[in-house]
Amino acid sequence: MPLSYRKSRMFRRSRVMRGSWRVWKPRIVFWIGAVAIGVVSVGFAMAADQAQHLFKALTSAGPYAFLLPLLLTPAGFALSAFMALSWFPNAQGSGIPQAIAARHLSHEAARGALLSLKLAVGKVILTIVGLFCGASIGREGPTVQVGAAIMLASGRIGGMAQAKGLILAGSAAGIAAAFNTPLAGIVFAIEEMSRSFESRANGLVLAAVILSGLAALGLVGSYTYFGETSVAASGTRDWLLVLVCGLAGGGLGACFSAGALSVARRVRRFVQPNPLKKTVMLAAVCGLVVAVIGILSHGQTFGTGYEQSRAILNGEAPDPLLFLEKFASTFLSMASGIPGGIFAPSLTVGVSLGGTLAGLIGGNIALGAILGMAGYFAGVVQAPMTAFVIIIEMTGNHQAVIPIMAASMLGYVTSRIISPEPLYHGLSRAFLAQALRAQRNEQRALP
Repeated sequence: MPLSYRKSRMFRRSRVMRGSWRVWKPRIVFWIGAVAIGVVSVGFAMAADQAQHLFKALTSAGPYAFLLPLLLTPAGFALSAFMALSWFPNAQGSGIPQAIAARHLSHEAARGALLSLKLAVGKVILTIVGLFCGASIGREGPTVQVGAAIMLASGRIGGMAQAKGLILAGSAAGIAAAFNTPLAGIVFAIEEMSRSFESRANGLVLAAVILSGLAALGLVGSYTYFGETSVAASGTRDWLLVLVCGLAGGGLGACFSAGALSVARRVRRFVQPNPLKKTVMLAAVCGLVVAVIGILSHGQTFGTGYEQSRAILNGEAPDPLLFLEKFASTFLSMASGIPGGIFAPSLTVGVSLGGTLAGLIGGNIALGAILGMAGYFAGVVQAPMTAFVIIIEMTGNHQAVIPIMAASMLGYVTSRIISPEPLYHGLSRAFLAQALRAQRNEQRALP
């Protein structure tokens, strides 16, 4: 065989191998990123649970330990707000508005200011700090921002140009891994994150949800977030409960959504011209009020509210004022600007609202809890499909699918009438405007 022929053959083979690596590199990096989201979500969940348990242990360690939140909670709020503003800008709040805003940006640096690995680390740390201090927050919204940041970084490393699809995929994987609700993750990406059906992003979203879900399953196994429930609507009172929980949940959810948007605008004006000092001061005041509410409610409003929700879903009658107390604590925690989500606390508000309404009309408390959760959650986020899919997956209840869907739809319609602007999209506008201003200033500074 001539030498020139052998060299030509080897050259062609090396070109094929290089071309093959260029094809497979983005896929491999994407898969690693999706698995990383599942691993990080599980670790985040474990750390968040430990933070809440430690707070509970500290506040029940002695006869006067229940007063500890009067110092710990405002101090923790102030510290978290200071760190978020000084070290991890754009880590404030849920994290879902930041991910939504990043999808509307075409400038890579502007997207990176909202979704970066440094920001993801800060988001996890500060959410855990908030839960350790008794804030009424959840980790699910932050997991969305963390997942989107990981996936965006994976795409950058792998040379993938589909930034919008990657953000969708990371957000969906974050929700799916946080709640162990893969279908809800997909629906959330379509309904809430993009507000449209994007066929080009379907493969990315599905692959990310599957891989992150497999990673989470490998670490903690298969589980249902709230355990299995099997209640169903069978009588007139049960169907009346669907109507009442849908309307009341949607109305209360709209109040939360409209109030949060209004307060966010007022806070942005209030903190000027000294944002750091005034933000920390506001956070401390909010933390003090959250502590007082927590003490008056005998500790029921601190943290995510998971234990309270689980008890009511098992048929235990809630304190009649719990839904109002939890509503106030969650609203103040969000208004303070500290990192933390509203998913889990909102579910607790809805569960306690539904359980209270069921007790008033003599209905099934467990059924009322599920319907109240559907109505209120759909009212807050104005995403009815996400609401009923995530609730069905979290409770494993397939007997009450139609009532849950009906309550979610009633909650959504009621909320839209009272507060037409969706919460997360309304909050995302401030982050989007800030990013665009920074981008324009950067362009003006160029020679």
